[in-house]
Amino acid sequence: MFSKRPIAVICFITIVSIVKTFAQTPSLSQLFYPNITLRAEYMPESVSDNGTKFGFNRTSAVGIIPLNTEFSAGFGFGKKLDIQAKHNLLIANVSQINPTIDGLEKPDGGYKTFGVTFVQLKASLREKFWLYGVGGGVTQSYETFFNPQPYFYGGAARLRILGLKTQILYGTAIIYNQKFRIIPIFGFTKGLGNDWKISGILPFRASVSYKVSPWLHVDFNSVYDGYSAGFQEYTTTEKLIRRQNFQQIRFSLSANANFLNVFNVGIEGGLGTFRHVKTFNSANETLTNLSLPSAPYVGVSLRYIASKSKLSSKFMKGTGIEI
Repeated sequence: MFSKRPIAVICFITIVSIVKTFAQTPSLSQLFYPNITLRAEYMPESVSDNGTKFGFNRTSAVGIIPLNTEFSAGFGFGKKLDIQAKHNLLIANVSQINPTIDGLEKPDGGYKTFGVTFVQLKASLREKFWLYGVGGGVTQSYETFFNPQPYFYGGAARLRILGLKTQILYGTAIIYNQKFRIIPIFGFTKGLGNDWKISGILPFRASVSYKVSPWLHVDFNSVYDGYSAGFQEYTTTEKLIRRQNFQQIRFSLSANANFLNVFNVGIEGGLGTFRHVKTFNSANETLTNLSLPSAPYVGVSLRYIASKSKLSSKFMKGTGIEI
C-alpha cells in the first residue's frame, strides 16, 4: 500500500518547481483532477540605489489537465514481480507582467508568458517513487514578438521515505533561460504532530504550515522568484534588443480556505527582499544592475477544481490514496 504523504510531496514539488509558486497550499487534487488557478500579485514601486523607482504587478492563470493513468505488472531484474502505476498530466500557464519604472509602464504593454509542461508521476514496488517533467515557453513584449525570449526545462527526482511523517526528495533540473543551468534539487517534508508541517523544495521554496481546521490552512513561506523577458530600446537611429531580469526572495504569510470541495481561495502578504533588476544587451553584456530595498507584497488567488473523474480516481484507488 502506498503512503499518502510521499505522493503529496511529489505534488508539492511539481507545482512549485514547474509552475512557479502557488498561493494555495498544494493538494492532491491539483494533479489528479482538472483544475484552473487564477492569481494576481502586486508590489509597489521602491527606489533603487541610483534613485530609479521600480515596481511590478502580475496576473496569471494555470491549468492542470490529467491525460491518462496506466497500471502494469511484470518481472524486473532478478525475476522479481514489479507493479507500476503511472499518471501523466499537462500543466499550461499564461501570465501578464507589468513592470513600472519611475511611474511609467516599461515596456509599453508589459510582458506576456506562455508555457506548457508534461509531467509523469511513477510509483512501483521496485523503483519506488519518481517524478519526471519537461516543458518550455516564451516570455516577451509585443515589440519582440518575432524575437521572443524562450525558456526550456526538464528534470527527474527520486523520493525516499524515512518515516511515517518524514520524506526527502532529490534530483536534478536542467534549465535554459538565456543560458543553460544545471540545478540540484533537494526536497523535504516533516510532519510535526497532527497540525504542523515543514516542507520545501530547495532552492525554490520552504514553508511552515499549520492546519487551523480541515478547510483552513495557514503557511509561512520563503520563496525565490522573479522573471526574465525581452524588450526593445529606441534611439534616434535604431532599435536595440534588450533583456530584463528581476529576482527577489519573498517572505510571506498566506491563508487558504476551501469551499464546497471545488473552490480554494488564497491571500498572501509579506515582504520582498534581496531584490535586483538587471538589463542586458544582445551580446549578454550587463548594462544596468539595480539593487532595490525591501518592499511589501500582496497576492490573491482562486482555484477551481473540476468534479472527480474516473480517470483521476483510478490512479488513487490503485495506489491506495484517499482524499
